[in-house]
Amino acid sequence: MGGFFGTISTRPCITDLFYGTDYNSHLGTKRGGLATYSEEKGFFRSIHNLESNYFRTRFESELTHFKGNSGIGVISDTDPQPIMVNSHLGKMAIVTVARINNLQELTAELLAQGEHFSEMSSGKTNPTELITILITQGKSFTEGINNVFNRIQGSCSMLILTENGIIAARDRLGRTPIVLGHKDGAWAATSESTAFPNLDYDIDRFLGPGEIVRITADGVEQMQAPGQDMQVCSFLWVYYGFPTSTYEGRNVEAMRHSCGYHMGQHDDTQVDTVSGIPDSGVGMATGYAEGMGVPYRRAISKYTPTWPRSFMPGNQLTRNLVAKMKLIPNKDALEGKRCLFCDDSIVRGTQLRDNVRGLFDLGAKEVHMRIACPPLIYGCPFLNFSASKSDLELITRQVIRDLEGEHDTSTGGMGAEATTPSDILQEYARTDSPRYRAMVEEIGRRLGLTSLRFNTLEILIKSIGLPKDQVCTHCFDGSSHF
Repeated sequence: MGGFFGTISTRPCITDLFYGTDYNSHLGTKRGGLATYSEEKGFFRSIHNLESNYFRTRFESELTHFKGNSGIGVISDTDPQPIMVNSHLGKMAIVTVARINNLQELTAELLAQGEHFSEMSSGKTNPTELITILITQGKSFTEGINNVFNRIQGSCSMLILTENGIIAARDRLGRTPIVLGHKDGAWAATSESTAFPNLDYDIDRFLGPGEIVRITADGVEQMQAPGQDMQVCSFLWVYYGFPTSTYEGRNVEAMRHSCGYHMGQHDDTQVDTVSGIPDSGVGMATGYAEGMGVPYRRAISKYTPTWPRSFMPGNQLTRNLVAKMKLIPNKDALEGKRCLFCDDSIVRGTQLRDNVRGLFDLGAKEVHMRIACPPLIYGCPFLNFSASKSDLELITRQVIRDLEGEHDTSTGGMGAEATTPSDILQEYARTDSPRYRAMVEEIGRRLGLTSLRFNTLEILIKSIGLPKDQVCTHCFDGSSHF
């Protein structure tokens, strides 16, 4: 996915910028970048690869080079950022959290118009560079940003560092968040409100979908009012978000606890303990234990000094190994116990299957799994949710293919449409339909679980606390569109 942080102050900004950007590190793994602006020194930018290192260790030695009272930073799962340009709109640096599904088509169109691109080492177009070109086609920043919103298929939120402040623009349908914060003599905009408390910022408000503002050290100027339609990603609460972060006024940990509590109240499975798969399953597990009236125990702990996230390494074999190495089971909490575990989601299921086998090997009598969201039936076309290139990499779609007797090798919602008819997929997405029950039972069997249950869409939406039509649940029910 990715996250960003921008700040402008009456004082030098680099300390806040450095730590504020670092607080977005859980959202991305590939690259980090910072840019500052000083009236005396102009713009300064640095970009580093983070695939085998931490953000802070990459940038600490360079901090004295960043001058000025305003700056932006980004943690990216995709392209090198920030992009710096000089155009008729002025000099600027841009960072984005974006997914552009029609990247190739737009690239070809812009090349035909006489534009040019600096290719990445992969030979592909840098999405943030394309967004920058679309912005500069406008007569103003507002017109250019709306050009981005109108032309791309996917989503895009952005920060633009200019000589006259920082422009923050939230995705047209608000799929990714931007929250504004302030303190004496400074304002900030970021993807994660977690960046604010230790830097002494107070949350001012959340930008609405499609809203554009300019922040200066003195305050906030609205350049475009928010739209009426919103499709904020439900996975922000389920998986992406840090426990202390808040989106649309709803805290991540509170939402996860609520999910677990409501699920646990309706679960009559006889178990001895409830545990969470670190990190995102822990909040759900505390709620589940409370709802069931069963003790919460830390049967698995996360070892983070070396690898903060399981998919940082460049190849799948290493990612699988790291995933195993960082989650350490506690034999004393497992042996002879009927254990119930909570986790955020099941994508491919490979790592979970290996973990389940290990729990039984350490003496667990039973292993029950409870998932915070409904089954992932559709790939996400709006955010860079995972490394999957096809819906058929999802364990749900593999099971559906086998249950339906298909031999489908095409790509799905993350590529082309798969061959399973949409009405049949909807039956698998409908909780407690015969097809749904058969799919869940088969997934549990393949993973070696004593029992498996997924959250319902109704409990998920209730726990988030927003109307269903404001929350994107496409990966569960295929309901959202561009």
